[in-house]
Amino acid sequence: MPLLEVRNLSVELQTHRGPALAVRDVSFTLERGETLGLVGESGCGKSITVMALMGLLPENAKVTGSILFEGRELVGLPERAMCALRGDRIGMIFQEPMTALNPVHTVGHQVAEPLRLHRGLSAADARKEALALLERVGIPDAARRLDAYPHQFSGGQRQRITIAMALACGPDLLVADEPTTALDVTIQRQILDLIRDLVAERGMALILISHDLGVIAQNVQRMLVMYGGSVVESGPTASVFANRMHPYTLGLFAARPGLRAAKGQRLVTIPGTVPELVDLPAGCPFAGRCGFTIPECHGTVPPAYEVESGHRARCIRLEAVAETKAAGALTPALSQREREEQP
Repeated sequence: MPLLEVRNLSVELQTHRGPALAVRDVSFTLERGETLGLVGESGCGKSITVMALMGLLPENAKVTGSILFEGRELVGLPERAMCALRGDRIGMIFQEPMTALNPVHTVGHQVAEPLRLHRGLSAADARKEALALLERVGIPDAARRLDAYPHQFSGGQRQRITIAMALACGPDLLVADEPTTALDVTIQRQILDLIRDLVAERGMALILISHDLGVIAQNVQRMLVMYGGSVVESGPTASVFANRMHPYTLGLFAARPGLRAAKGQRLVTIPGTVPELVDLPAGCPFAGRCGFTIPECHGTVPPAYEVESGHRARCIRLEAVAETKAAGALTPALSQREREEQP
């Protein structure tokens, strides 16, 4: 039995313009000790997907589908039961530590709190465990700083504290939502190395959300590429990187700046803008921004076709994409008209 099994998950949010599907028919499994990355532009549904797993969606959200954690259905689970799982069996590192940490409580109190709530430890024992956790995540002079407040720490140290909180009860699943946002490159590397070491050390499963393809390449075994609330490509990370097939995935990779780019060379961009959730096309969510768009793309959401073993892409034009790649003429960020007008 997988640790986590998500089947046909959809999340509908109420907006001022009416209902919007923020997550559309997402399915994946996660085994114990396995690492999974979610990648895509802002607004593609990455964070909403994991918020659904954590039971942290807005009250007006409507969730359909199934989320099985060790065979237990989480969709519709009463809040009291969900609270017993959060922070205990499922830990989460939030994107911005200053909003995840309470400014009026000491960091020692906050790291110790899940140990008292979920493990029933006394205040003294929980404090000892909190100290050990802060030392493990690399907080210097942790014994002295146990009674300090969040504003007295740097951004990287605050992120380490949120990691200590997420790991306090030894969860089976760790969710990291953009854990290195706004950190400099050196601190980012330290935080990612720390997460990777702790996941391996404790045998946890990991879901890592990131915009950075390099972070995904170096830290997860499998990945999901999301656009418009849908998973458009998925598979082993090495396979997706080596043989990316969905036009959106190709566009993401093409838009990366390269060290060997000529001076003054313009970056490749994906034409158009990300549509509002209420304006997503009925068919492929990337239709219209894609250089391979044909009328059929606007009809229904395409099924996931197998590219290689375990590697799938939702696109009815995969043969055309493969032929164009083979010819070495792939420019996925251009519209069909722009492609035809090129010399």
